[in-house]
Amino acid sequence: MKPDVAGDAGGALAQAMPAESGLPSQSLFAGVVGQARAVAQLRAASRKPVHAYMLVGPPGRSQTELARGFAAALLCPSEGCGHCGVCRRALAGKHPDLIEVERTGASITVDEARALVRQAQRRPFEGHRQVIVVSDLHLARLAAPVLLKTLEEPASSSVFVLIADSVPAELQTVASRSIRIEMLPVPARELAAWLVSQGVAGERAEEVAEGAGGSVERALLLAHDEGFAARRELWRSVPARLDGTGTSAATLASELLTSCEEATEPLRSRHRAELDTLAGEADAMGVRGVPGRKHVEERQRREERRWRTDELRAGLGVLAGAYRDRLAQAGSDAAPQRGERVRSLVAAIAAVDQVAAELVRNPNETLMLEALMVRLSAVTE
Repeated sequence: MKPDVAGDAGGALAQAMPAESGLPSQSLFAGVVGQARAVAQLRAASRKPVHAYMLVGPPGRSQTELARGFAAALLCPSEGCGHCGVCRRALAGKHPDLIEVERTGASITVDEARALVRQAQRRPFEGHRQVIVVSDLHLARLAAPVLLKTLEEPASSSVFVLIADSVPAELQTVASRSIRIEMLPVPARELAAWLVSQGVAGERAEEVAEGAGGSVERALLLAHDEGFAARRELWRSVPARLDGTGTSAATLASELLTSCEEATEPLRSRHRAELDTLAGEADAMGVRGVPGRKHVEERQRREERRWRTDELRAGLGVLAGAYRDRLAQAGSDAAPQRGERVRSLVAAIAAVDQVAAELVRNPNETLMLEALMVRLSAVTE
């Protein structure tokens, strides 16, 4: 497991930076939206921290900003003043005692977990404590026993911040050795209000908030995605376009997958800009190339895969909603075949929900959607 740029080459660069590096003074959790309870818990925990915390909830920038804000509070000599050099470097992910760790493959391996254990035994560079942030802990099933040993016998100078989308059964014991902080999806109304505060038009903000699944990061990208409305309409059109033939099922599956691929372009654009910024920073400091570029690109690819999965999940949610609308209409229908149609629509909704649940297993998307379209062709009429 390799530290992220902030904890590896970025951390090395940070050591050479003066404390007053031009990073702006700010509240520790200024960028966190809709997580007031989690913020309050972390603020309280920073006053008398234990060895491990687990942030559990939807992926996105709030996870990172919560972890960095907490790290700043733990590393700051004034318990998180928000304006000293320690706080500003921690919030920027550039403090040498903030180690941000990400997996290099599909899951956290045993060898990566062992490297993490060794990291936890090292002395802090500057202060009396180091904070180790580990992303995607839910993908550490095989490495759980190694991590458990570290959490049971923690180094006194290390505080772990473990980040997980969920806690599978294999990690329940690991979770029990940590203080759990729940991160809830941001309610659509609150997310829409925040988008308006960021300059997004009201109607657009409401539509985006509805399709963002409670994710601030997703909402920000969708707010400036011109194809968002068209993709939602494509998913809504599925029931009307299915005619019972394999041809229509295959065509729709292909169109839906193409739309998911197109949806990733705004994120790719942001990733290209990130690399350009890192290259400019490295050049300004006389560093040849981007430190840790391979690792940054690996992280970006993971983010793009996750975005594509989120787009599929969101689309399936729209599709299920389209069938629920039909179900509501069928419920008030007095036609003789009403009961059969209601059962058919209930089966369609269940089929869509089942596919959405299976996305966590990284299925073959083409086969998955083609099979769903064929199944919906058979049950909806």
